[in-house]
Amino acid sequence: MKSLTSHIINILGMKNKLFITVLFFIACMQYAHAQDPHFSQFFEAPLLRNPSLAGLFEGDIRIQGVYRNQWGSVTVPYQTGSFNLEYKQPIGKANDFITTGFQILYDRAGTTNFTTTNLYPAVNYHKSMNGEKTKYLSLGFMGGYVQRRIDRSKITTNSQYGPNGYNPSLADGETFTTTNYHYWDGSFGMSFNSSINGSENDNYFVGLAYHHFNRPLNSFYKNPGVELNPKLVASAGARFTASENSFITVQADFSKQGEYKETIAGATYSIKIGDDYANPLYTLHLGGYLRLRDAFIPFLKIDYRPFSVGFSYDANISQLKTASQGRGGFELSISYAGFLDRGNTTKNAVVCPKF
Repeated sequence: MKSLTSHIINILGMKNKLFITVLFFIACMQYAHAQDPHFSQFFEAPLLRNPSLAGLFEGDIRIQGVYRNQWGSVTVPYQTGSFNLEYKQPIGKANDFITTGFQILYDRAGTTNFTTTNLYPAVNYHKSMNGEKTKYLSLGFMGGYVQRRIDRSKITTNSQYGPNGYNPSLADGETFTTTNYHYWDGSFGMSFNSSINGSENDNYFVGLAYHHFNRPLNSFYKNPGVELNPKLVASAGARFTASENSFITVQADFSKQGEYKETIAGATYSIKIGDDYANPLYTLHLGGYLRLRDAFIPFLKIDYRPFSVGFSYDANISQLKTASQGRGGFELSISYAGFLDRGNTTKNAVVCPKF
């Protein structure tokens, strides 16, 4: 679809802006309905990557929020928001620990306000693989309720065009009888994380997740029902010390859902600001990510413990860049991660991975 859209746009030479906008909107709608919503700051929504990545942070509790606004330069903006909460605690006196969490995902796309709301509880068990608390194998599950709806009054179809042009009083010709529906959804995943050569700061992880394993029905049309394609996500990341007050983090995800594939990867350089590098006043992160054949994503983040604020922007490099004029979408992330004043804090229980 993207290739065909770009070809037609080139033929028209941008002479018919309205037609191009409509065509672009149709292409984006087909693309969006076929895949789950995604974030450029995918590392700020870890449960959506893989439920077994819950708890891979330095602290007892983490709260994260991400807001994405895309395609506002061309059509009605696509708006996506993620909110997740994670709570981590040791299991008795053992080296294992468990993370419980909750994920909310909200997505609204296009002229018809096609809206999806996901409510997902999650749990992740971390099994220690050695006595030094530096290697962990995690198994996570997430699942819950999904609700979808549209505003039918904003639908325009060819059935509403008569001899005198568009007539909104005419029936739209669609056969679905409801403007909202819901289903139950589930996912699971495994991950392995370890320190590098016993370092407290250098570490890595790898993970694999399987989303929508129950293949829920996903359509306003009941006959026949349409199954939501399962999605496979492979993730990896590593953090390396660069100097006394700086480090480098690299991360990547590969996703496959039906016939659609997505690869996103990149790196950030982080510098600690302050007199105590073990507990810096600020940490500044600068980097970039590439969503293959789609967008280059500059990224900026600042930590002021226990808070962090990140900003990224998608510079469109796909075959739709003619219509989008290279503009994609921006994202804003805000997070809090810290230890609690309690007897069973994880502060000294594990060598926490830092991602």
